[in-house]
Amino acid sequence: MSVPANQIHTVTLIGAQGGMGRLLAARMRDSGLRVSGCDRPLLPEQIEANLNRSDLVLLAVPIEAMPEVLDTIGPCLPPRAILADICSVKEQPLRLMLDAHAGPVVGTHPLFGPRPEPETALKVAVVPGRDEPACGTVHDFFRTLRLAPFATTARIHDQAMARIQGLNFVTTISYLAAAAQDQEIMDFITPSFQRRLQAAQKMLTQDGSLFQTLFEANPYSQDAVRHFRRFLNLAAAGELDLLQDMAAWWWSGAQSGGEP
Repeated sequence: MSVPANQIHTVTLIGAQGGMGRLLAARMRDSGLRVSGCDRPLLPEQIEANLNRSDLVLLAVPIEAMPEVLDTIGPCLPPRAILADICSVKEQPLRLMLDAHAGPVVGTHPLFGPRPEPETALKVAVVPGRDEPACGTVHDFFRTLRLAPFATTARIHDQAMARIQGLNFVTTISYLAAAAQDQEIMDFITPSFQRRLQAAQKMLTQDGSLFQTLFEANPYSQDAVRHFRRFLNLAAAGELDLLQDMAAWWWSGAQSGGEP
């Protein structure tokens, strides 16, 4: 049996010194929760002491580090503690956590970065792994942190992120690569193109390896690329009016359930 709803009082945060780890730890402490942070090197005596009293063990580590982290903490996890993660992909991390822990498992993904703008909607996807009541407990936990959790499945999450996150990454690098290595175009750079370069700079120069890893870890990434290629084919065929009509969906109100 997992920790009852509204009964997460003590949290061990693995990866507490990362950007999201620091953000979540601060919110937990502001909400009156007891938080223990663990980072590399994960010392067995420290891990065991922290995990033994934890209601929730939250992994805020890169996806490529999860197998090693779970090998280290798995034997020390209390049977009733909830094991959860905040990775941007869900199917693969859930499989790893379910193999490492016989108790309740929940996947989560905060849909914002470590320094969100004040107007950003702080949504968190919550995905069941094992023990359905644990999802309710984690929902309540995130509400306590003044966040906005919502329920979904690993497949729906990863399919959505393949289009929103993965496709944005590969189309951006493809577009900029296609326009690169041509000094003759530099005199023609427009303000809108410059804004696009600025928006892409951090993603490509600082976080490129992260986005590449997430793209490769998401089982639906290539499906998203193949889907996008269909629309490039329409553009190549001159169907620009059709594409503009389809793209206008984003401003029609239909995406939020409203009328066009």
